[in-house]
Amino acid sequence: MKFKSIVDGGGESTRVTNELLKRLSIQHPIIQGPMGGGPSTPELVAAVSNVGGLGSLGAAYLTPDQIIESIQRIRSLTEKPFQVNLFTGGWDVIAHVDPAPMLELLAEIHQTLGLPAPVPPLPKPDPFPEQFEAVLDARPPIFSFTFGIPNVDAMARLKKRGIVILGTATTVQEGRLLAETGVDAVVAQGAESGAHRGTFAGPFESSMVPTLELVRGIIASVDVPVIATGGLMDGRDVAASLAAGASACALGTAFLVCPESGAPDAHKQAILAAAKDTTVMTRAFSGRPARGLPNAFIQQLAHRENAILPYPLQNALTRAMRTAAAQQGNPEFLSLWAGQGVARSRAMPAGELVIRLVAEM
Repeated sequence: MKFKSIVDGGGESTRVTNELLKRLSIQHPIIQGPMGGGPSTPELVAAVSNVGGLGSLGAAYLTPDQIIESIQRIRSLTEKPFQVNLFTGGWDVIAHVDPAPMLELLAEIHQTLGLPAPVPPLPKPDPFPEQFEAVLDARPPIFSFTFGIPNVDAMARLKKRGIVILGTATTVQEGRLLAETGVDAVVAQGAESGAHRGTFAGPFESSMVPTLELVRGIIASVDVPVIATGGLMDGRDVAASLAAGASACALGTAFLVCPESGAPDAHKQAILAAAKDTTVMTRAFSGRPARGLPNAFIQQLAHRENAILPYPLQNALTRAMRTAAAQQGNPEFLSLWAGQGVARSRAMPAGELVIRLVAEM
């Protein structure tokens, strides 16, 4: 990977450029990680893109109409490039677990939160096909995905529209599979990463590779650029990732506490209150392994893994609980997603954070 350092006249800042940054048409190797479920608002996306980074819309839980509306809103706030991210794969609507134990546990929590008793979630079709059509119609400059790989036809349609394609890998094997399908870059999601694991080509346990180790391994195995993500919080982390061969870095937790973020206040406060890394891996909220801060709900399910339904049924079943907890400011029943660098979070506007990260590099 060829890098070029450009030092400005004052000698106080250095800008790193490479072929991927040119392909993405961004100035800095800073990507705001796509965060589905509300945090990555159009305002957050635009704020990052407007200062030379790459803003990202986590659209996995949006309807097709919401995707189009969000993209229109982003375009009203910035003329710079941005990306849209979807979940492609991992959809299991056949419950192999009796829902009764989970319903019983949730019934007590619902009562505490003033909610009606929970009911078994009904299987729903995978939303990706319709979401994908909305993305194609809206033609964002960049499209990224996780949990799997779109089929050959989908990849061809993206390329025909000139959309840059980024895919998530949690192992070297997944990185190779992505490169073979024609992605423009591989996002290497290290074990330190907050929220859901993107693992799709093997057991979750085999995917817990430290970020820099994963970056080096994928770079040695593919001929496309690699983006580092997982536990990156400041400019020193970015510099270390670039030194390991990454072309850019995606940061999620670092942007969660920005005022433009749509994360619930209780989530932001929990992140800012973290004095050290206490994050854990859990399937409690969605049925899929994800990293976040521990709370009462995770603790209640710590020894009841067999009661957890597969994704997305568990995710659907806990949605009412999570929504009510957010509205009531109760962090004990929220999915407090966060990466291992959580204790170094800083609350500041997203644009200022990008500028700070570049200065720290």
